[in-house]
Amino acid sequence: MPPGSKIRSIDEVDRKGVRIAVYGKSAYGLYLARSIKNAELVNAEGLDASWELFVKQKLDALAGLRPRLVSDVEKLPGARMLEGRFTAVQQAVGTPRARTAGAAFLAAFVEEAKASGLVARLIERHGVRGVNVAPGS
Repeated sequence: MPPGSKIRSIDEVDRKGVRIAVYGKSAYGLYLARSIKNAELVNAEGLDASWELFVKQKLDALAGLRPRLVSDVEKLPGARMLEGRFTAVQQAVGTPRARTAGAAFLAAFVEEAKASGLVARLIERHGVRGVNVAPGS
């Protein structure tokens, strides 16, 4: 959110008069185009262009993936991230249904990688900010 914004939570974004900068061709941009009912989406041609649009036009909000937003908010004094989210990008692994042994192995591996802290360590090691490890199944 830009400095001085009156919006306090993610629930307050979809209101008349609110303008949101977004990379229109992104998955989250397409999601917002279907789900935003009252606010105005201001589409840009790329991540950098959506940031520039947000700053130059002093829009009310910038939609994006959290890791990028974490770094963007640091570049604009007084800007802040809203708590919550409008959608999430969840990662998955899979195998064909008939490969039950492979599916069982993958499920066990993923749960162990999360429980052992491996996923969290990799997130930290690679400096990925704004993401978290999914809870165990």
